[in-house]
Amino acid sequence: MKKIIIAFAVVILVLIGLLFYRANSFYSDQQYVVESPITTVNIDTQAALERFSQAIQIPTISYDDRSQFDQKAFLAFQQYMKTSFPLVHQKTSLDVINGYSLLYHLKGSDSTLKPALFMGHMDVVPVDEATAEQWQQPPFSGKVIDGVIWGRGTIDDKISVVALMESMEMLLAQNIQPKRSIYFAFGHDEEAGGKDGAKQIAAFLAKKNITFEFVLDEGGVVTQDMLPGVAEPVAVIGIAEKGFVNLRLTVNAPGGHSSQPPAHTAAGILAQAIVKVEANPFTTDMRFIQNTFKHIGFATDLATRLPMSNLWLFSPAVESMMLKSPSSAASIRTSTAVTMLKGSSKSNILPTQAEAVVNFRILPGDTIQSVTQHITKAIGNPNVKIEAFMTNEASPVSSTETYGYQLIEQTIRRLDQNLLVAPYLVQGGTDASNFYGLSDNVYRFMMVRLNPQTMKRFHGVNEQIAVEDYMQAIQFYYAMVKQAGEG
Repeated sequence: MKKIIIAFAVVILVLIGLLFYRANSFYSDQQYVVESPITTVNIDTQAALERFSQAIQIPTISYDDRSQFDQKAFLAFQQYMKTSFPLVHQKTSLDVINGYSLLYHLKGSDSTLKPALFMGHMDVVPVDEATAEQWQQPPFSGKVIDGVIWGRGTIDDKISVVALMESMEMLLAQNIQPKRSIYFAFGHDEEAGGKDGAKQIAAFLAKKNITFEFVLDEGGVVTQDMLPGVAEPVAVIGIAEKGFVNLRLTVNAPGGHSSQPPAHTAAGILAQAIVKVEANPFTTDMRFIQNTFKHIGFATDLATRLPMSNLWLFSPAVESMMLKSPSSAASIRTSTAVTMLKGSSKSNILPTQAEAVVNFRILPGDTIQSVTQHITKAIGNPNVKIEAFMTNEASPVSSTETYGYQLIEQTIRRLDQNLLVAPYLVQGGTDASNFYGLSDNVYRFMMVRLNPQTMKRFHGVNEQIAVEDYMQAIQFYYAMVKQAGEG
């Protein structure tokens, strides 16, 4: 018995030793080593702020109901662009796509180099009337107060559009002629799905057989206190994005008066189906989290590093912990959200039709078809009709070993070597998903700092950006466009 206890103790000690050895050796520092920081460009801050403020004041709102589209606002934004950035409009070619989206092209001197595409979108989400009074400054004021720029679009996504235009205007003022052609693509309906904007831009380029060395759109940001166990700010570069599908669940049944109901009404059958949908979540997949930690794991605290470096043992516990948080759960599996319900129009009338809509955000690896099959099997009732609508497959996964990714990574680090850089999965949808036919190297990042508090302003109340962050965004795009143009 004593020998067994000793043997068991030895095994435990060896196991503990192995766990700590892996915790201290599994992750290595793979961050780009900065040898020469980027020399920043001189920016006329006041003039740049005035131009950005003017952009915010134009209410280029996207609505799901296309009949609410305000063409005057988008035409006003086009005029604003021409007035604010005259050199861009003198020295680049401009194609207006589908009436409102903008495609700029600065021709390079070396046609053997594939061009680079930088993206943003001009439209913004509406301001909820129920929360309008909670704004500390009017949402389309563009006011600059105490080092902060206020208004809808300051984060999503006029900052990308205007900062890119600022960078190009400054480069052209220096008479810089790029070797590599540079394209800017600005959609007008990203917040409504992008089918009239970015999708049409991509189709226009495809007809011309234009492909790109890399594409850079919005998506990733500089995060602070948003990744577990990491004290340093982390710039996350989106290398893929989740897809989406809405499934409409419909049950038809005879109507009648509620005084003589059947055993299960249409609403009751639908309710049972919804319970089964929520009781059968999708399987987890840790590969994107593992890829992120591959780049920043060395900088995490021991409490985080120990389980993440030993997933062979702790994977169930780590997954269980991550599934307790909606944000982290969404990063490791296809998410399920019951969002809409409709039954009878009156409390004493049996519904002839009950309907629900369930929204799924699809992890790369799953598909619209596999999601539909999973839900059909989970419900297991042929009386529940299942119909897919508003769909987009999850994107391919772009490599981190390409010129485009490494240029983004190096530019971030050379501007601020206190930032860690890592790839990640974008949970929302972006216009970039339309461009995979034109490039395998599609990335998502903007040089904006967000923390858990400021993240809530994204599409929310009091959207704002610090002046310092906006200036850094201009510096980032200036450096990116300049270096990409150099070939």
